[in-house]
Amino acid sequence: MRTSIIKKIENPIRFKQQILAWGQQFREVVFMDSNDYPQQYSSFDCMLAVDAFTSIKTDYQNAFEDLNQYQQITKDWLFGYLSYDLKNNVEDLNSTNFDGLDFPDLFFFQPKKLFLIKGNQLEMQYLNMCDDEIEEDFEDIRLQKVDFRFEISDIEIKQRISKENYLEKASKILEYIHRGDIYEANFCMEFFIENTTINPLENFLKLNEISKSPLAVYFKNNNHFLLSASPERYLKKEGELLISQPIKGTAKRFLDPKEDEKSKMDLASDPKERTENIMISDLVRNDLSRTAQKGTVKVEELCGIYSFEQVHQMISTITSRLDTKYSVVDAIKTTFPMGSMTGTPKVSVMKIIEELEETKRGLYSGAVGYFTPDNDFDFNVVIRSILYNQENKYTSFSVGSAITSLSIPEMEYEECLLKAKAMREVLS
Repeated sequence: MRTSIIKKIENPIRFKQQILAWGQQFREVVFMDSNDYPQQYSSFDCMLAVDAFTSIKTDYQNAFEDLNQYQQITKDWLFGYLSYDLKNNVEDLNSTNFDGLDFPDLFFFQPKKLFLIKGNQLEMQYLNMCDDEIEEDFEDIRLQKVDFRFEISDIEIKQRISKENYLEKASKILEYIHRGDIYEANFCMEFFIENTTINPLENFLKLNEISKSPLAVYFKNNNHFLLSASPERYLKKEGELLISQPIKGTAKRFLDPKEDEKSKMDLASDPKERTENIMISDLVRNDLSRTAQKGTVKVEELCGIYSFEQVHQMISTITSRLDTKYSVVDAIKTTFPMGSMTGTPKVSVMKIIEELEETKRGLYSGAVGYFTPDNDFDFNVVIRSILYNQENKYTSFSVGSAITSLSIPEMEYEECLLKAKAMREVLS
């Protein structure tokens, strides 16, 4: 079904920019970049999938069933996303908040052309219908100019929830917690820009340069764009092994090495941050157990500290082995959305945050990734991301933090501003 050709590339960093620039001619694009971040579970340094041969686009109703059927029939590489609002397919929930982006709830496509980079090796996998274009495309990519000129724009970034309103809503969540209704809630707010055109490629390259995150994504589906600097893995499947890596716990980085190391150590020992992470790790363990072979759910690492360009993060790694009676889409459906973006208990929290948040999350806090022909997959969590509807001229980014019984609303608000820093810097 696919023709595969291996090429050597001399300068992988430059080639990644060239291949992304070349890919802009297509209606459908998914570019995934690990930014050479050292991580145990990375399969490729970089991937580009373009030009849909087949695709699926749907709202949340029966979305996972439709995806399962599409994945089983296609038995090929598929790239796309799951929006947060697929929760409404999994549980008796709804989403009625304002939506300025208007993305479909689910979109996947089967690319005609696929590029996989590992080290200085490039694998080009083309559907047989277009494999005569491989050599010509390779030359076109090598001739791409990558002298991007970043313009400084003067645009007004608005905040959907004011500081005063945020503090009131965070206090309301604390009331739910102290009453025993929930234990932890990930509460999010949106920043947005109206009636402004942005350059998606330019803004992604700026965001990626600032953040250098291990699960970065540039996504395009006609007029819908995602520019993501996500550091978080939602779920990966390798053979029968499932891997989830929830992030809970954030600390600021400093230019002074001693101050930066102190920030890192303070995060590692902070009881509030550890409580956040442990509660969500337990939720993920429970989610994975629903499709796991008996006795295979394991916490490989609890509350590990990892440093990124903008922040230090606390990350846990939980694994399981998928029982053969479940499909790969079952593994996703029973764990979606990622626990770090909801809270615990999951369903109760999702109802409360729907009530208190003022924007439909859509693709934010959903997942972007791919399926392989061998029934493996890898998905990030859509955070630290800019979303753009070119037709509506609407740009959005959202940030959130976990509210627990130990939370101080003012500090949670400051954490949100810290997470928003890179996106704000890119857009203004």
